[in-house]
Amino acid sequence: MSAKTIRVATDVGGTFTDLVCFETDHATGQSRITTAKSDTTPPNFEQGVLNVLEKGGVDPKTVDFLAHGTTVVINALTERKGVKVGLITTEGFRDTLEIARGNRPDFFNLHYEKPAPFVPRYLRREVPGRFNYHGEEMKPLDLSGLPEILDAFRADGVEAIAVCFLHSYANPSHEQATIAGIKRLWPEIATVASHQITREWREYERTNTAVMSAYVQPTAERYLTRLNEGLAAKGFDGNLFIMQSNCGVDSLDSVKKIPITMVESGPASGFWGAAELGKFIGEKNILALDIGGTTAKCSLIEDGKVKIMTDYWIERDRTSAGYPIMVPVVDLVEIGNGGGSIAWVDEFGKLHVGPKSAGAMPGPAAYGRGGTSATTTDANLWLSRINRDYFCGGSVTADMSATEKALNAVGEKLGVSADEVARGIVRIANNNMVNALKLVSLNRGFDPRDFTLVAFGGGGAMHAVALGVELGVKKVVIPAGASVFSAWGMMMSDLRRDYFVTKLAELTPGSAAAIEAQFSETEAQALQQFSEEGADKTKVTFLRYGKFRYQNQEHTTEVLIEGEITDASLARIETSFHETYEREYTYRLDAPVELVGIHLVASAEVGKLKMQERPLGAPSAAAARKAARLVDYALEGIHEAEIYDGEKLQPGMIFPGPAVIEDPGTTIVVHPGNRVEVDGFGNLHIHLKA
Repeated sequence: MSAKTIRVATDVGGTFTDLVCFETDHATGQSRITTAKSDTTPPNFEQGVLNVLEKGGVDPKTVDFLAHGTTVVINALTERKGVKVGLITTEGFRDTLEIARGNRPDFFNLHYEKPAPFVPRYLRREVPGRFNYHGEEMKPLDLSGLPEILDAFRADGVEAIAVCFLHSYANPSHEQATIAGIKRLWPEIATVASHQITREWREYERTNTAVMSAYVQPTAERYLTRLNEGLAAKGFDGNLFIMQSNCGVDSLDSVKKIPITMVESGPASGFWGAAELGKFIGEKNILALDIGGTTAKCSLIEDGKVKIMTDYWIERDRTSAGYPIMVPVVDLVEIGNGGGSIAWVDEFGKLHVGPKSAGAMPGPAAYGRGGTSATTTDANLWLSRINRDYFCGGSVTADMSATEKALNAVGEKLGVSADEVARGIVRIANNNMVNALKLVSLNRGFDPRDFTLVAFGGGGAMHAVALGVELGVKKVVIPAGASVFSAWGMMMSDLRRDYFVTKLAELTPGSAAAIEAQFSETEAQALQQFSEEGADKTKVTFLRYGKFRYQNQEHTTEVLIEGEITDASLARIETSFHETYEREYTYRLDAPVELVGIHLVASAEVGKLKMQERPLGAPSAAAARKAARLVDYALEGIHEAEIYDGEKLQPGMIFPGPAVIEDPGTTIVVHPGNRVEVDGFGNLHIHLKA
């Protein structure tokens, strides 16, 4: 073993690229933590990663482990910057992608138009062959027309091909044969089949997922290749892992094949970090909130477990049905409210904040880069919640004249002062975030008063206390290194795969053996995959979940299954389903329960970070006090607040609000009546007034 181990995580966000570096000296047992932020650099996102490594003083040659999260996939989808895709599907089903679902949200709009499919009809081709839902062949596969299809795709400039056949979740052999035929006739084309991504039913969702994965595959592969080559050119020869949307990391080679699995990699790492942090501080029930420059994201963690789902949609809102992506994604709600969210006034004279963002360039008006729109950051700066003399940790000189001009421009439309505009922006931003937090708590049958709010991201600590008071949470926790917490979460992640398999079975005596056999078969498949990639099979652990419903219902509720499934345990599983269903929907039915599918989580540790708790010192925080200034709390008036240097706070320190804690990456606003305690890990526990 070398004298030191250096572990690094980088997270590419919409505005900033974050870095966390842990350097452990094995001789002394001491660890040194380095954090850094630099601007995200679209479209060459890998350059931002190399920049932040340099800014943090991290030499890639010395790094043993590097985890990476990125927005490249979600950006390619939402900005339509993928490639031209061809779809090959079952004869008679090429319009599945366009028929979609009848779930239009704007139901009474007679002029409603469905979102356009990512593959136009002329690029959707069919081949004969058919399975039934049991996976039994009804009609043999006929690939005699495949050469003609591929010739047409070549002529039309297709760069990737998606394959999705009816009932291939039950038997993928036709898809496998088709992929093999494509590779034989056109080896260089990017391909993906639906069974490689998911083994769940729902034809439209599987088809769209395969198409979207093909759409981003060349883009993501080029990006990951450039990142790997850029790191290698700097001397990096350690292990590179890519953060997935399921809160785990995966190997570079695996992600290149199916990049759609990292569609929400950034938020997933933050929420996983919140769950792991909860274990250290004794808080198993957590509302996690991540506020960045562009968006705010939140998720609920119950009993230390992050919920993973496959019912994930992008671009779904009040006027559009959006697009489904059937991959394991952390259960979250995301809204367009962040530090760069732009304030605007509609034709009725109503103030709004977001979803449009000023981004990194030009950014908020205060950045002095030509931005003219008032943003949430400008409002916080104007109200002295952010220190204008320590803006962005002192790295940026706040352009207060540009901020005033931007706020006044909004104020003229409303007939109010810049002060009132700034207060209104903060209040509306807070209200938007509270509504998002209610969607993952109250709307799911959970009482926020039973939870602790863990807030992170560059803007999380700025708004957390106000949100916590509104929701009535037990307390608010701001993690150490909150501004780069998503990168920290990657350090706590395991190599993880989620396997979803459709399996219909009634919970009646005699059915347990078939359910247990399906889990055992899937576990064997997972062990084989992990082994082929060099993971130690003895370190692989499993979590079993079942997807259940009342017989003949449309959708399912997921329940954790502990231990081997036997006829004796079915009653216990059914009871758990009734309880979970009632909590979420407020009622239960006296009806048969059936299993619709299994969800197996397979994970293996790849060197998870071990945290060291320091002893608590004296309670006085005088050594960290910087000054005092008047701060406008938007709802609670103007108060003189004590200003503290976040880097000088030590475990054991206790102090009251009103206060503001200034850290290079974030600002923590402590309201009047709050009490702050620093724990042994450097996290801030903010106890709210009753």
